Amino acid sequence: MTVLVRYGDDPQQEVQVWSAAPGERSRGTAVLVHGGYWRTPWAADLMHPLVPAFTEGGWRVAVPEYRRIGSGGGWPATSDDVAAALAALDRQDDDAGSGRGPVVLVGHSAGGHLALVHSGVARAVVALAPVTDLVRGYAEGIGNGAVAELMGTSPEADPAAYRAASPRQRPWPACPVLVVHGTDDARVPVEHSREYAAAASADGAPVELVEPASLDHMALIDPAAPHWPGVHAWLDRTLPRPR
Repeated sequence: MTVLVRYGDDPQQEVQVWSAAPGERSRGTAVLVHGGYWRTPWAADLMHPLVPAFTEGGWRVAVPEYRRIGSGGGWPATSDDVAAALAALDRQDDDAGSGRGPVVLVGHSAGGHLALVHSGVARAVVALAPVTDLVRGYAEGIGNGAVAELMGTSPEADPAAYRAASPRQRPWPACPVLVVHGTDDARVPVEHSREYAAAASADGAPVELVEPASLDHMALIDPAAPHWPGVHAWLDRTLPRPR
């Protein structure tokens, strides 16, 4: 069963929701947050190929769309949309009437950034090649200046905004986090994830980094890619299936 949940007046402010596969006891909601350096035309359908494995694993799945750069987004509007989408899911029951249950955030690239920013509502986060450091990303011009476009200002001009927006400058997530980042990623530097995970671990935060070799940026959201069995096994250990 699939339903569409609206959380605002803008056409982009919607969440597509799939129920867990028939016969599977729902174990919570996996929220799959797409990337694309916060820009149009990249959209929520990037994450649709991942849905079947999650629903078959007992997850209710939600894929939110949000306003992006060039279509009403930017900071903080894009982040506010993700927060509003999560709140809407909290109000919307699935067909079994069980609500959203424990939330797992699975974000890719810029969606990984948004998943880390909103980790406070999650029981676990899977961040696939996430943008973790907006200050460094601004300085290095990653994504052809995507951070500058998102923020509309520099870290020097508005340090408070960067502290709020950047996972590296925010408090560490309290929930377990799995970061998966290919060593040959040409779009988001793997060094950013290495530094993020090392600093978090040094402070005792539950952040784990896995670095598959020969896994480019877009392969991270290919459901047939070799890292996915390990991701689902990590989720099974972190949030065991209900008995």
